[in-house]
Amino acid sequence: MDILNAIILGIVEGLTEFLPISSTGHLILTSHVLNVPQSDFVKSFEISIQAGAILSVVVMYWRTLFLDHQAVKRILVSFVPTALIGIIMYQTFKQFLLGNELIVVSSLLIGGAFIIIFELIFGKKELTVDEISKISYKKCILIGIFQSVSIIPGVSRAGATIIGGMAIGINRETIVKFSFLLAIPTMLSATGFDLVQSSPEFSLDQMGSLAAGFITSFVVALLAIKYFLKFVKNNNLLPFGIYRVIIGLAFLLFI
Repeated sequence: MDILNAIILGIVEGLTEFLPISSTGHLILTSHVLNVPQSDFVKSFEISIQAGAILSVVVMYWRTLFLDHQAVKRILVSFVPTALIGIIMYQTFKQFLLGNELIVVSSLLIGGAFIIIFELIFGKKELTVDEISKISYKKCILIGIFQSVSIIPGVSRAGATIIGGMAIGINRETIVKFSFLLAIPTMLSATGFDLVQSSPEFSLDQMGSLAAGFITSFVVALLAIKYFLKFVKNNNLLPFGIYRVIIGLAFLLFI
């Protein structure tokens, strides 16, 4: 992978990490378009540059992370189910799921249809939990379980978390912010775990590509977060569901 491809993939990651359209799925499909083969390094790259996007959340929400102990406790509780499932499923995920374009496209289509149906049926339902501190620990565990479904490429971590949170009564804007914060332990641990397993095998050129993708995803994600927060205040997720279906059908022509 050259630097240009790394930067392009970093842009894709930064734009899609916090939207309910699956950043991992878009990275895999973008790699396909760029003719970047799904080597072990590329799979690690697709996991690791997500940490760049996550760093943007730390920058934006550092006050919450350091001062709001109620929010932090709920984030950690939600992280536990994902961590357990991630450890158990890591080898299966990396060897058989990550890089599988058919799984990605299928997940995009099914997930898109689910978002559309959910918004049409439940989108106008009154949601009572409007602050992170009001989310019960039981609901935090459920959110963590919802998020763990996104280990399947193309499902979307943000999408699973947001839809799952809304389904159990959490206000749209509140669950979006919670999803951002929950991404911090989730993606940093995934990146760290993978790098411990794989980084000794990386060459100097590969480390340069990884750094380029990381920095690019960080910068782009800062802008994407601000856009998404403004969007969800006045809109539902229906456009993202439609987009997923369209992009999934389009990529059926390539696989």
